[in-house]
This record gives sequence, C-alpha cells and structure tokens, in this order.
Amino acid sequence: MTTIRRNYDKKRLNALDTAHHLHPFTDHKSFHAEGGARIITSADGCWLTDADGQRILDGMAGLWCVNVGYGREELARVAYEQMMELPYYNAFFKTATPPVVELSAKLAEVMPGNINRVYFGNSGSESNDTLLRLVRWFWAIQGKPYKKWIIGRHNGYHGSTVAGVSLGGMKAMHGQGDLPIPGIAHIQQPYWYGEGGEMSPEEFGLAAARELEKKILELGPHNVAAFIGEPIQGAGGVVIPPDSYWPEVQRICRQYDVLMACDEVICGFGRTGEWFGCQSFGVEPDLITMAKGLSSGYQPISALGVADRIAEVILDKGGEFYHGYTYSGHPVACAVALKNLEILQEEKLVERTKTVTGPHLATALESLADHPIVGQVRSRGLIGAIELVKDKTTRTRFRDLGKVGTLCRDHFFRRNAIMRACGDTMVVSPPLIISTAEIDTLIGIARECLDATWAEVKDW
Repeated sequence: MTTIRRNYDKKRLNALDTAHHLHPFTDHKSFHAEGGARIITSADGCWLTDADGQRILDGMAGLWCVNVGYGREELARVAYEQMMELPYYNAFFKTATPPVVELSAKLAEVMPGNINRVYFGNSGSESNDTLLRLVRWFWAIQGKPYKKWIIGRHNGYHGSTVAGVSLGGMKAMHGQGDLPIPGIAHIQQPYWYGEGGEMSPEEFGLAAARELEKKILELGPHNVAAFIGEPIQGAGGVVIPPDSYWPEVQRICRQYDVLMACDEVICGFGRTGEWFGCQSFGVEPDLITMAKGLSSGYQPISALGVADRIAEVILDKGGEFYHGYTYSGHPVACAVALKNLEILQEEKLVERTKTVTGPHLATALESLADHPIVGQVRSRGLIGAIELVKDKTTRTRFRDLGKVGTLCRDHFFRRNAIMRACGDTMVVSPPLIISTAEIDTLIGIARECLDATWAEVKDW
C-alpha cells in the first residue's frame, strides 16, 4: 500500500478550521477552548498519521466503517477509472449505469436470501429515511394507510436526519428540534448489563422482546407498520442482546404482521463475523439498512435492502414512489463499493473476523475484566465494549454519566490510540484487517488508560 503524504501547515489549518468549520456532534465552545482539532493527514492499514507526524492506532475504523483498512490502492484506482469513464449520471428517468446494476446484483448475493432488491442513498441516515417512507407507502398501497406506526428502541441510533433521530431513541437528540415526529414509539433496549436486574441473560432477552408485543397491542396491531433495531446497538454502547432476543422479536413481528427492519449500518459487511448482524442472531428481516462498510468509508453510499414480499407488492400495485436522491446509485460510489465487497470476499475478511481476530479480541478484552474500574467486557466479532463502573459488584455507575468515559477516551488520545466513549462505556470497532498483534497493542494501551482513569476517579 502506498500513501501519498504532503506537507501541511498545521497552524494555518487549525486557524481555518476554527474560523469556518462547524464539526458534527460537537460542543463548539468547549472544543475551541481546548485548542481545536487534531488534523489527520494520512492513513495506512489500521494507522492514522496527524499533522505532527504522530502515528495513531485506529480502534474505531473511522466511524465504524473502514472495514478493509486505509490506503487501498485498488479502491482509489477503480474510483479514478470510473470517473474517467462516467463520473456521474442519475438513476432517475428509467436510467441505470453499469456500476449500480453490478452492485445491486452483488448485494443480492451476500444479503439474506429473502432480500434481493436495493434502493440506494448516500448515508445511513438517508437509508433510514427511505425505510420510513417505503414502509408507510407499502401499507398504504394495500389499502392500509392507517398502518403507519414504527416502533424503535430507547437508546437506539438510526442517524441524525429528522426521520433518523425520530426512529432512534436518543433523548438528548429528541430534545433538539421537537422530535420524534408523530407515529413513532420506543420500547426498552435489550441491555442486560444495565437493565437486566436479577434475570439471567436469556430471561431478560425474552422479557425485552416481549415489550414489543405489549407496545403493538397498546397501539393496535392494525396500526403498526414496522419495528426497527440494530442487531447490536453501536452508538448506544455496543449493546449485544442475549441470543434469546432477536428470534422472539421475529416471532412477534410475524404473529402481528409487522415488518421487521434491521439497521445494519454498523453491523453489516463482516463486523460481527457474518455478512450481516442479523445472521449472527439467526433471523431474516424484511428490510435492512446499510452504509459504512458498504464502501469501507471510501465513498458516501448507503442502501436499503428490500425483501421479496415487499418488492412483489410494489411491482404488483404499481404507482410512483415519490422519493429519491440526486446521488442515489452514484456510479463512482457504486464502483468503489463493488470493489470493496470483492476485497472482503477475496481476502476472506468476514470469515477471518469470525474465526481468528474476533475470538482474539474477545480473549484480549477478557484480560481487562479484573480491572477495578471494569464492570463487564463483551464483544461479537470485531465490535466490543468495556463498561466503566464505580462498583463492580453492584454495577453502580459514577455520577455525571459520561464524565469518566470522556476522561478515559482522552487518555487514549494522549497515547495515540482511538477508542470511543459512549457514556461510560468504552467501545472498540477496528478495521477487519487488524492483526492479532495490533489487537494486543490496542488492548495493552487500553489497560494503561484504565489505570490512568482509575487513578483520577477512585476517590470520587
């Protein structure tokens, strides 16, 4: 892999960033008071390089997305070749381009067997917007316009558009913009460590799933269109549900004729050791939203996978679906995504995650379980979490939830490694190409960060 490195004026870039750039999910007042942005200038494999020349081990694959790692020449090459041949044309007006057709077929090959069609967008948020629109239209063209309620979960995350925030269950996000929009309800998340009490994981998984049935009956089955959930909640703190959870959710959805949608934006394309997270839990959704790992972050692209039962109604009933984006099925993004999927297959990265690096990460994380500040570690494939607690026995949290997690995250930054803090849960989601030695390095740094954090907070 060859990385092109240029000489950047760090001081100038920081000044321009401060003057003109509003960062996502940022308290800008405190951000600028702390000195502004760390400028990342290049990357290779699992490692970033900043404007000071510091190498940083990326334990989050960007934002859960750079599955094949940084610096893949073949992805840059296919983008260049597609730009030279056809840099853009739309998918409106009864038109298609070769990359969008080929990518659609490749996705049908790797998606669950009941899903054979896709609707393209540019981000996970957009794919969840499309899901909301499509679900309500699906029932309306069957003469059931009243069947429109969609049920999500507290602490779930489905993006930051109006529809995405509404489908998600993040209360802080709901507080900005008078959300959620009408017709969306939320139920308990399947978070055994935080909410399971004295129940066994299996018992809690069933109990949490049956909250869905209670909500369906409360709203009226004839009014409920769909349920949406991440197979493993990502931004909510890598909440891995008990194995009893998803099969029971599927049973309930089928009993009450409610569509089951899995948000695979994080879990999709090998993260859990299967192509899609739903396959790790043995269920077949009616809809799956995907983005991030679809192109390994090399191009903005997303898709909504649509099951045959839905597609057949759309084809039979006819009528125009008044929805689409200028860049739906962008030929360059599709060409890059197609090559990305070929890399995942040729290098057997999904299988490697399941049999080699995923188990190694699980063992490495388990070595941290004895730490005084660690309440639980958990993982599935190459996604994992470390719960930070004041008291391991009672699972008692520190006051001011998120403060300790932020301290720990900052210790990672100082040691040139990246893990993310979701509240007081440290989460990890490295590129699928990560080596076992790099996992050991990351977890070794994690122990140093836990020690440094504990030294600061043990008397709180």
